[in-house]
Amino acid sequence: MIEVSHLTKQYGPRTAIEDLSFEIKRGEVVGFLGPNGAGKSTTMKILTGYMPATAGTAVIAGLNVAQQPIEVKRLIGYLPETPPVYLDMKVRDYVDYAARLHDVPRGKLRAMTDLALEKARVTDVQNRLIGNLSKGYRQRVGLAQALVHNPQVLILDEPTVGLDPKQIIEIRGLIKSLAGEHTVILSSHILPEVTATCQRIIIIHKGKIVAQDSIEELTHRMNQGLEYRMLVKNPLPQGIERLQAIEGVRAVSAKNAQKKGELAIQINDSAASAIDVRELLVAAAVQAGMGVLEFTSQRLSLEDVFLQLTTDEPGASV
Repeated sequence: MIEVSHLTKQYGPRTAIEDLSFEIKRGEVVGFLGPNGAGKSTTMKILTGYMPATAGTAVIAGLNVAQQPIEVKRLIGYLPETPPVYLDMKVRDYVDYAARLHDVPRGKLRAMTDLALEKARVTDVQNRLIGNLSKGYRQRVGLAQALVHNPQVLILDEPTVGLDPKQIIEIRGLIKSLAGEHTVILSSHILPEVTATCQRIIIIHKGKIVAQDSIEELTHRMNQGLEYRMLVKNPLPQGIERLQAIEGVRAVSAKNAQKKGELAIQINDSAASAIDVRELLVAAAVQAGMGVLEFTSQRLSLEDVFLQLTTDEPGASV
């Protein structure tokens, strides 16, 4: 349904996204996850035809976004981070207006407007001015305009920004209910947001994809790995180098900036199951004169993985 190949966008000398390639199947709900400034919104804007790419291609339902932008726009519903609402219009009038812009047949206008209002949970405020609504309600009105023409593809940029906890749960439920009927790609910098709604995650950092997999596979892989915590008296650079040189060690980094001698040691999945590196790690630290005070192990969580992939730490390698 969505095919992105070597997509790049440059703003003068700055590269916002670089060589992105991914596919999203029909009916999937996929989360585009990354910290603020990672390039998520830029990618969304290119997919919707809002801005052109510097290089690469984006294809939606077999249509090239750059070459057939009007045809693509008929297939997609788009909710940008700031909802594109008119504050001086009533909710129903605005959603009806959005339906007309999307060429919804006149005979279906009322029914499809009613359905969009219901799905977005804004039927109770349909006769109120948008300017008098809370930020959360405005967000839901923006979602209604994205849904009103029953698009094949929904592109949602930070869809729960500004919502209260109850509204967030409702919107998450709505997005999950769209799976199968619609192809959905949503961006967020909040990990629980995508894990609660999406079937697959694409993680982007500094404009590049650093991981993509299903929630189940990513969680499974992380549960296979181990992270060791070592507290030493003297975190000497040469000692850290010795630890990193041990077979099966993937990365060594500072665990806590407030504790200078606390090190986090990530082990490769294969090493975690094939060999026991604990004795080698302790021996290397002692031989380097670092003085081991404490040594513990713990399973990696999905949050740990996300931080590893999207945080630049001196001495760390991923």
